[in-house]
Amino acid sequence: MSAHALYVTAAYAVTAIVLAGLIGWILLDQRARKRELAKLEAAGVRRRSDKAGTTKP
Repeated sequence: MSAHALYVTAAYAVTAIVLAGLIGWILLDQRARKRELAKLEAAGVRRRSDKAGTTKP
């Protein structure tokens, strides 16, 4: 394998590892935010966009 091919292969490998890490981070963060939102909703905290429980002044 030539030096150029080794460089290109290493570059692709590093890119794939970084992308996999970012995707994993996003998925873990999504799960954490969903758990946090479920806890807030269970505690009675509602979203501001949820107008069902409010009356207009």
